[in-house]
Amino acid sequence: MAECKIEKNKEMCNCTYEPCARKGMCCECLHYHRKNGQLPACYFPNDIEKSFDRSIENFIKTYKA
Repeated sequence: MAECKIEKNKEMCNCTYEPCARKGMCCECLHYHRKNGQLPACYFPNDIEKSFDRSIENFIKTYKA
């Protein structure tokens, strides 16, 4: 089984929610947000992520051109 590289993941994580217990644990983050009908912060540009609207609808609106 692959080892989670939490510190390396944190370097790429654009989540601004503090304190987030899942920061750097991408698989836990993904499962948490999908369970809540959302997508993780890394799916959004930084300016949109800061709104904390991680809904699938917001994702579609953001990337629909």
